[in-house]
Amino acid sequence: MDATDVSGHLWREGRSDGYSIERDRDALARLIASDADPFELELYEWASDPQARFLDRARRSRLGQYRRRLRRSQERAKRGR
Repeated sequence: MDATDVSGHLWREGRSDGYSIERDRDALARLIASDADPFELELYEWASDPQARFLDRARRSRLGQYRRRLRRSQERAKRGR
């Protein structure tokens, strides 16, 4: 395994926790519905920001592309290519 594979694995592991800004946004909306705390409102506004949501979708898409590429690479290595 070379340095690029190692750094890719580290990046993937750091992002594989299933984090999604949409899930956070939904949870914050439920909290605000029952108790509107100013800090929670600020977090909800951040999670509702179109640019933050766009960046989150782009990061998760890139992670999926990376996982597919890694899986195909490992399959080719098993076949001896």
